[in-house]
Amino acid sequence: MTEPFHPADNAPAPRPNFVLIGFMGSGKSSIGRILATKLGFPMVDTDALVVEAAGMQITDIFAWKGEEVFRDYESKVLRALVDRAVHGTVISTGGGIVLRPQNVALLHELGFVVLLTANEDVLFERVSRNKTRPLLHTPNPRETVSQLLAGRAPLYTAAADFTLDTSARSHTQAADAMIAEARGRFPLWNPGF
Repeated sequence: MTEPFHPADNAPAPRPNFVLIGFMGSGKSSIGRILATKLGFPMVDTDALVVEAAGMQITDIFAWKGEEVFRDYESKVLRALVDRAVHGTVISTGGGIVLRPQNVALLHELGFVVLLTANEDVLFERVSRNKTRPLLHTPNPRETVSQLLAGRAPLYTAAADFTLDTSARSHTQAADAMIAEARGRFPLWNPGF
């Protein structure tokens, strides 16, 4: 029988959630679905929750209301997940969720924060397939990716409990690596896998 996780001196016990952060194209949604299936967990995508809360697509929020309003929605849906005390869930987040310090604290309240990375060339190749990314509607999308990544990389690193490079891993390999890391870090923590 597995013993429950016992946190050190008054620290809150981590919830059995995997919280995926990283730049667009790092694999948060696609790898997250595989991870959720392997664990038998539901998956929640904060971008989908924003769309539901706003009643419009993300590209429309950016176009009609601006990025700050989108970020406000993002913070609200993250707070709602914490308030609902979700557990046993894979949570995929938007690429800019770490831009607000209060969001980083909420990510850690939710669970094990995994940063998915990839080299810049791989990220650009992946995001180039999706023409609906509002932050890439610029004269030079490649330069935009480079600038955004440079600005966000330290925020991602600071927010992460674990970093996993997905550049040369299959989605299944990435999911397996996250499960192995969680088992190694939390030997008494049993989120159902």
